[in-house]
Amino acid sequence: MASSKTARVSAYLKSLPADRRKVVSAVRHVVLENLPKGYQESINWGHISYEIPLERYPESYNGQPLCYAGLAAQKNHYALYLLGVYANPKVGKALASAFKKRGKKLDMGKSCLRFKTLDDLPLDVIADVIASTPVDEMIAFYEHSRPRKR
Repeated sequence: MASSKTARVSAYLKSLPADRRKVVSAVRHVVLENLPKGYQESINWGHISYEIPLERYPESYNGQPLCYAGLAAQKNHYALYLLGVYANPKVGKALASAFKKRGKKLDMGKSCLRFKTLDDLPLDVIADVIASTPVDEMIAFYEHSRPRKR
């Protein structure tokens, strides 16, 4: 499943085969338990999204809520999108270091952490990464990355 057209997290999870639902549900639980106050869970971009609601921050460049993290069951792997890591290189370095200490292979692009099994993902490290960026800090990172308006 590369992208879902469902509108609810429950429908997204129900659409997954049981083995894939189990993995996504386990990671989702860790995210929800550690998500700083002010982010909301929804379906956006075809997967589970953890974002800053437009009511809190409506000035995004595309009129969509600012995404902080995302979770998806892709065709050949799972993906955990960690935009907080992309926004804050210190968090990215800590993530890489924690994976290395655990003897785990970090398969990550700018924000997309790919994994094939739940054992590939040190969930306590993911908990720390998710908990690392309060909403106001994510907004500040976003605003700093945008060109100044004239």
